[in-house]
Amino acid sequence: MHVLGSLAVRGCRRIDLNLRSLARHLQGQVIEETTGPLGLKTHSSTNEAKHNFVIKTPKGSRDIHPRQMVIRKRVFNTVVNCFKRHGAQTIDTPVFERKETLAKKYGDEYKLIYNLEDQGGELLSLRYDLTVPFARYLAMNKITNFKCYHIGKVYRREKQAIRRGRYREFYQCDFDIAGKYDPMIPDAECVKIIHEILSELQLGDFLIKVNDRRILEGILEICDVPRNKFLSVCSSVDKLDKISWEDVKNEMLREKGLAPETADQIGEYIHLNGGMSLVEQLLQNPRLSQNKLALEGLEDIKLLFQYLRLFDVTDNVSFDLSLARGLDYYTGVIYEAVLLQNQEAVQFQQQNDPAEETVGVDSVAGGGRYDELVGMFDAKGRRKVPCVGLSIGIERIFSLMEQKAEISKENIRTTETQILVAAAQKNFLEERMKLISDLWNAGIKAEMLYKKDPKLLKQLHYCEDTGIPLVAIIGEQELKDGVVKLRIVSTREEISVPPENLIEEIKKRSS
Repeated sequence: MHVLGSLAVRGCRRIDLNLRSLARHLQGQVIEETTGPLGLKTHSSTNEAKHNFVIKTPKGSRDIHPRQMVIRKRVFNTVVNCFKRHGAQTIDTPVFERKETLAKKYGDEYKLIYNLEDQGGELLSLRYDLTVPFARYLAMNKITNFKCYHIGKVYRREKQAIRRGRYREFYQCDFDIAGKYDPMIPDAECVKIIHEILSELQLGDFLIKVNDRRILEGILEICDVPRNKFLSVCSSVDKLDKISWEDVKNEMLREKGLAPETADQIGEYIHLNGGMSLVEQLLQNPRLSQNKLALEGLEDIKLLFQYLRLFDVTDNVSFDLSLARGLDYYTGVIYEAVLLQNQEAVQFQQQNDPAEETVGVDSVAGGGRYDELVGMFDAKGRRKVPCVGLSIGIERIFSLMEQKAEISKENIRTTETQILVAAAQKNFLEERMKLISDLWNAGIKAEMLYKKDPKLLKQLHYCEDTGIPLVAIIGEQELKDGVVKLRIVSTREEISVPPENLIEEIKKRSS
């Protein structure tokens, strides 16, 4: 008995210690018992309940509200209609590609690609743009001649600038022409397409800058810049529209290792911009004209301007030797469209969001010739498909269009409802449902309020608030007369229409 009693005491002590340990572990926590979805008892602590769960979209992304969606649809329609007008088909590709597909295509910007975890034995990445997937599509399907447009979301781990339409998830709208054609004819059409879209969207004054990779290569060659520094030096040149020449020069000297006299020689060229007269001037330049690459580029730019004159777009085009974008895969002509400063938009932004970057001169489209990208997917290097294309900076355009709507306080309808089916008295739910069903079956966009007996005034106010232009009213008098009363919301005019003529009358007034 003594042994058993001693064991019992020790057991109690252990239990007591365990309980104390558990109490310390749960100190400050109150265990609540709740009933789960299947009627089972579950427990949760108040600490867990008090956890601050932040409800927000991921950094660099956003929700799109109904008003914004209406604006987006307008822009997309303008862009797509232009692409179709120029005879393009359309494709779609996955939002992720095999990691090796995107590797070595973007230079230093490759670090901005989102890489995914190994999924089923494949290393994948979210697509960075639509150009490389398009080139992969051509190579995989052995396509050598193709004109198409491609619209989809792309992903980049870059610094966001919401008011400028720069996100980590965003849409691109691309138009590409693949195939061997006479020089500069498809290239000129791409510039023409950018001009058409920006003109139709009425975003304000814009300028389409053009240049050629071969001209840049020729300039750096005659300035004695080593070929292995071409891309590095061009990345500095490309900053000239954002920072001063002194800052660009200092970057060339300190980071790129150029001699001061070399940087000064480069500066003499990259400050030049103009039209056909500048092309002619550079063709007479003894140093450039004797450089094979520069001469080829200048002759193609001259031809481009001749075709653009026929397309009547030269007033908005500038030959700009500081343009040096996308040179990791562009091989010839390059172009970029920028919007010129919109003071009204800038003032509005500074009042509403002074911390954000200013919306002013900014790129809204770009593109160029990339004749070697498709061949990078051919292990033997035999399949070369020349390509030229453009990309519309659709998110930046969305941001500008949204700001314009805010400034003008434009009344934007977020539905396309043509008519509201309403009742004048109580107990007409069945009649409303029968009538709206007939309208839906006839392809009419119709609504009704989800109340059994809504007041007529509330129904009419709903139409005014949402912009619904017509109301079909049924009541005791209408049933007796065998008609439907059709009300025009804007004028408050009412006409009696036989039920068999109602659909025709709605279509006539909605056209």
